[in-house]
Amino acid sequence: MSILDLRDRKVITASDVERGDATEVVVAAGAVLTPSARDVIRERKLALRSDGAATTGSATGASPIHGAAAASGGASTASAYGGAAVATGNPEAEAAFRSPRAMELRQEILAAGRKLWQRGYVDGNGGNISARYDARWVICTPTLMSKADMAIDDLCMVDLEGVQVAGRRARSSEILLHLAIMNAVPEAQAILHCHPPHATAYAISGVVPPNCIIPEQEVFVGAVALSPYETPGTPAFAETVLPYVKHHNTVLLANHGIVCWADTVTHAEWYAEVVDTYCQTLVIASHLGKGPTQISGPQTAALLDIKKRLGLPDSRFGLAECQLCDTSETPGGITAAPPLPFASSAVGETSDDEIERIVAAVTDRVMAALGSRKG
Repeated sequence: MSILDLRDRKVITASDVERGDATEVVVAAGAVLTPSARDVIRERKLALRSDGAATTGSATGASPIHGAAAASGGASTASAYGGAAVATGNPEAEAAFRSPRAMELRQEILAAGRKLWQRGYVDGNGGNISARYDARWVICTPTLMSKADMAIDDLCMVDLEGVQVAGRRARSSEILLHLAIMNAVPEAQAILHCHPPHATAYAISGVVPPNCIIPEQEVFVGAVALSPYETPGTPAFAETVLPYVKHHNTVLLANHGIVCWADTVTHAEWYAEVVDTYCQTLVIASHLGKGPTQISGPQTAALLDIKKRLGLPDSRFGLAECQLCDTSETPGGITAAPPLPFASSAVGETSDDEIERIVAAVTDRVMAALGSRKG
């Protein structure tokens, strides 16, 4: 067996792998293989091994990694693909990860990732997607990888605590956000986070689009919430959406992007498209002089009836027709104040602290509105 030793390289390209007639390639732990390099390895059926020593020489002691196979049996998958080493030791999860159902979910995630990248909703390695496999496990996208470059073997599987149980690449740190939503909303079978520019513009401005303007937005998304900012990837960040996700399938993440949940990955991606197109349309309408006009309360109620039959959530279910359409900050404007978070306690058991917080939030908004009118 001839060996191609590339442990002196941090980034390995196709031209590096194509040199000579090697049957085995050795790379340093932490080295990154480009997609074209991975393709060459697969086509030539080369054995790929990773060694912690970033020096040339003998490959003795290097740990084996095979170009298209996930680690199993308690092995530690080394970082030849750019992610952190991933410890796996759950044969049942590994088998589930390769099952027909899992492969269908993985293909659906890849298709949604390509659509996000093509529409400019993710940049660099931004965004992440997940789908429930069953009551125990969730398939998700890996860390530090463009959604345009993902292959089916790049995806991961985690449990509902975020512990990775299958996959050769490390899972995204932002899976905690996805799991928080799944644990809070049993109907959430798929979660999608991305950075579509028009919706994100609202998120960084601290406002949301008004309701009752375009039927598709009303039926599929409805009122959009805005969660407060926390450092992405942290438990605190995941908790920011919990007051909203039972009544909203789309939440603007302050200074970050959006997150959508649905019954399928495809539908979650649809909601991202709907809300960003809605925000873009409102911005365009603001340049026409008159601004958007709203659908009436009774007409919106008819749309909400359709939404309820589809099983989609909406914070306005049960409200009177006169309460369905919010008032934008300016007549005919394209921004509205974000909806208040829902109290976490049961109806009739709202705590004094929650009442005080809600009253303070309402007071702040009233005072801000009065101040803007004086200006």
